[in-house]
Amino acid sequence: MPAIRVQNLSKCYQLYAQPHDRLKQFLWRGRRQYFREFWALRDVSFEVGKGEVLGIIGRNGAGKSTLLQLLCGTLTPTSGEVTVQGRVAALLELGAGFNPEFSGRENVFMSAAIMGLSQKEIEDRYEEIVDFSGIRDFIDQPVKTYSSGMYVRLAFSVATSVDPDILVVDEALSVGDGEFARKSFDRIRSMKEAGKTILFCSHSLYQVEAFCDTAIWLNEGKIEQIGTPAQAVVAYNNYVSHNEANASNIPNFSADILSTAAPKGTAKIISVSASCDGYKGKELLVRSRFSQLYIELNYAFDPSLPCPSVAVLISDLDERKITSAGTANEHLVLTPTSEGVGQISLKYENFSLLKGQYWLYAFLMCEKGIHIYEMAGMFAKLIVVQDDLEMGVVSLPHTWCDHH
Repeated sequence: MPAIRVQNLSKCYQLYAQPHDRLKQFLWRGRRQYFREFWALRDVSFEVGKGEVLGIIGRNGAGKSTLLQLLCGTLTPTSGEVTVQGRVAALLELGAGFNPEFSGRENVFMSAAIMGLSQKEIEDRYEEIVDFSGIRDFIDQPVKTYSSGMYVRLAFSVATSVDPDILVVDEALSVGDGEFARKSFDRIRSMKEAGKTILFCSHSLYQVEAFCDTAIWLNEGKIEQIGTPAQAVVAYNNYVSHNEANASNIPNFSADILSTAAPKGTAKIISVSASCDGYKGKELLVRSRFSQLYIELNYAFDPSLPCPSVAVLISDLDERKITSAGTANEHLVLTPTSEGVGQISLKYENFSLLKGQYWLYAFLMCEKGIHIYEMAGMFAKLIVVQDDLEMGVVSLPHTWCDHH
């Protein structure tokens, strides 16, 4: 029996142009229509096995949050069925379900009770919940006085401490600070390793590929692609690149090179640069199959953490991924100082991409190459030229054999 089964699920909203149109609709009792229909989801069907991690991707308004709310029972479907086996803990919206007038302590007991824990179970886990959240000094203050970061710390601590069978995460971790983001991702990873079923809705396509077993791409309320994360991400990226303008106006990464110490519990990029044939810059002229490209990254991290990993990605101007290199993937362990400061470089000899323009990205990640501490997006542009007529994107090593 799957943990989640969704059959022909649809959700339709009635949108009224003016408030008094609702009254007209009520008075006419369906003989006239004063609203337009908006289908947030239409005929969605899939299954999630026990212990499986399902990623959900798509643009804003694609129906991701609506789907998760239907799975959690906070919305009623217009048609279709949802069958869920086990206790569900959800992080759908910032502090959703919290009473702003209650203190943090009162909200812990209320939220955990709603999720199915007895009074005794909540009392046994209360100290661990507060310790993990890191807001003990404010636990008896009304949550309406909390910052957004404090909200999400407490909500996440409660949701993951009730020992759910199914965890639903909807971008809730994006507001956490660096240290808590690392802690929370480690906890989600440990839940995956413990065989929990996880629904992971994220705009970070890299994390979806690295963390999930299966992925769904939602578009305008319908499933466009379901399969391996790589299949879904490739299909989604191709769609975006054909339907959106080139995002070349994204600002380049600018590092604060004066401050090297990383905040507690996290890591940061101090600086990153690229040079070609001895020339450093934000825009580099590269001769295909002749030039040497050199990338240097300086980083700092909390020495109490495992040593981070580094990756470099090259994309075209439509942000389609061309190639990447990562220390975690290649089992290379970095050697920083005991204070948690390090430098690493990457060299491409006889740069093998053919003529075109490309973006460079750098990532500082956890030791497993999954959780991203910081990204330097589009920190340099490569303008690749060539002297011959070879076609395509990359020149692969090859040998001709002329047989007589």
